[in-house]
Amino acid sequence: MQIARSHVLICGGTGCLSNNSMKLKEHLENKLKELDLEKEVQIIMTGCFGLCAEGPIIVVYPEGAMYSQVSIKELDTIAEEHLLKGRIVEKLLLANRTQAYDEEGHQVENTDFFKMQKRVALRNCGRINPENIDEYIAYDGYQALGKVLTEMTPQQVIDEITASGLRGRGGAGFPTGTKWKFAAASEGDVKYVACNADEGDPGAFMDRSVLEGDPHSVLEAMAIAGYATGAHQGFIYVRAEYPTAVKRLNIAIDQAREYGLLGKDIFGTGFDFDIELRLGAGAFVCGEETALMRSIEGHRGEPRPRPPFPAVKGIFDKPSMLNNVETYANICPIILNGAEWFASMGTEKSKGTKVFAVGGKINNTGLVEIEMGTPLREVIYNIGGGVPEGKKFKAAQTGGPSGGCIPASLIDTPMTYDDLNEIGSMMGSGGLIVMDEDNCMVDIAKFYLGFIVDESCGKCPPCRIGTKRMLELLEKITDGRGEEGDVERLEKLAKNIKASALCGLGQTAPNPVLSTIRHFRDEYDAHVRDKKCPAAVCKNLVRIVIDKDKCRSCGLCAKNCPVSCIRGERKVPYEIDYTKCIKCGACIERCPFNAISRES
Repeated sequence: MQIARSHVLICGGTGCLSNNSMKLKEHLENKLKELDLEKEVQIIMTGCFGLCAEGPIIVVYPEGAMYSQVSIKELDTIAEEHLLKGRIVEKLLLANRTQAYDEEGHQVENTDFFKMQKRVALRNCGRINPENIDEYIAYDGYQALGKVLTEMTPQQVIDEITASGLRGRGGAGFPTGTKWKFAAASEGDVKYVACNADEGDPGAFMDRSVLEGDPHSVLEAMAIAGYATGAHQGFIYVRAEYPTAVKRLNIAIDQAREYGLLGKDIFGTGFDFDIELRLGAGAFVCGEETALMRSIEGHRGEPRPRPPFPAVKGIFDKPSMLNNVETYANICPIILNGAEWFASMGTEKSKGTKVFAVGGKINNTGLVEIEMGTPLREVIYNIGGGVPEGKKFKAAQTGGPSGGCIPASLIDTPMTYDDLNEIGSMMGSGGLIVMDEDNCMVDIAKFYLGFIVDESCGKCPPCRIGTKRMLELLEKITDGRGEEGDVERLEKLAKNIKASALCGLGQTAPNPVLSTIRHFRDEYDAHVRDKKCPAAVCKNLVRIVIDKDKCRSCGLCAKNCPVSCIRGERKVPYEIDYTKCIKCGACIERCPFNAISRES
């Protein structure tokens, strides 16, 4: 076996792959040959490091030097200086790319972004080659499965998971041990274990990153779940839009079968368990467990009334148990380290850690894993690096279309299931979208409700018709046609839908509207009563203006106006013909003097 003196880890997550990290790998391979270093330096394509805003990222070990936003030219410099001569290229380090990090930023564990996190579900992402089972095994992979099959009874496994306090990471936070207990107690000659890897929330990519960076952790955990519940077959339901995740899952399944870690007589214990993939077409409703199970069967993804619950009648009408990717990613560490270890993290009712996909108006876009109970303020400012351009934080949307908006006044809210529910939001699967002063909260509510209307399966009238009526009211308000009583009608519709919709999608669909009305009622009133959009976002309630004192008559605005509504002469400030202006904002984007803006 070849022992290398240096290891170069290149991010192979979707974000960095789309930013040409594979080309970096190919170029570095050629460069190492040129420098006669191919036997001394090993290149590893790994999973997502988490700091997507700074990609593509490479890390050189043993120094732990993290280089960010690496270009081909800079890669040559890193190879010639660091890999050949042993001199870290300080100017290209993550710490020197942005002021968000301290002077020790070249050490991965010491950057502000990483040192405030506690990685459990993401423990191997960015550390191992996800396409090499040996690297997973080197980091205690499949030891938990071995321990379970040789030292524990199924009931002891369920008791351990129950004692840990682990709650489902895919939505409402149902206790995982209780779900396993129900499935184990159901009688049936055939049972199934399933993994929800559909991840349909806008801006969410937590599960995708685990599958791309550490697929074996999910396979091993599903086998443990199968042993605990009496199932011998597992299904991973993953969206087809995740080609890298699908590819690495297939590789991992083949490797696990080859090593005897999936299939017949695992570890010689007589326990049989295998896993198949099922590709979804990207239907948001298939995140609901009964709809997902119908889709696995090959039917249209529509929810079923409950009871009977899936633990009694699930996939192919057999007892079935479903968890999402992140929930499974926590199982092996709990088995190896003990329930008390996991329960020591987080709060009394929200144990362990939670992964969030942080996006929107924030400097450090990416994945973060924090202890439950960490205040939102710490996520946004200490880990996320704050809001760009010094603008004010306005709100954060958690839980995706099923969640709600947290206003700036509640920024110190602990990130727990109960605390988020209390203020009208929810944990959900872990999407966290940050908004600043330029976001209109009525428009945000309209966006999420529009998504729900498009994604509703249409099976029940409250969701199919009710959400459409709510969207029409929001469109009326943002178009400047709002009337007194419209907001009250929105609230009434929302409460009726929550009380009568068939599944979780419909029951939580009104949450973004209700939370924005609750925390930003003044913005709704401004739209309805004053016909103004305070954030100057809603087109029909704003106009585009040219500041005559700033205008330099360069003509770029007129040249880029798609409807030719801007006129002017040299040395004379330009003017807008409002009878033609479509308020597209092209002139704002092209003005080099910041002389054009939207005005409510």
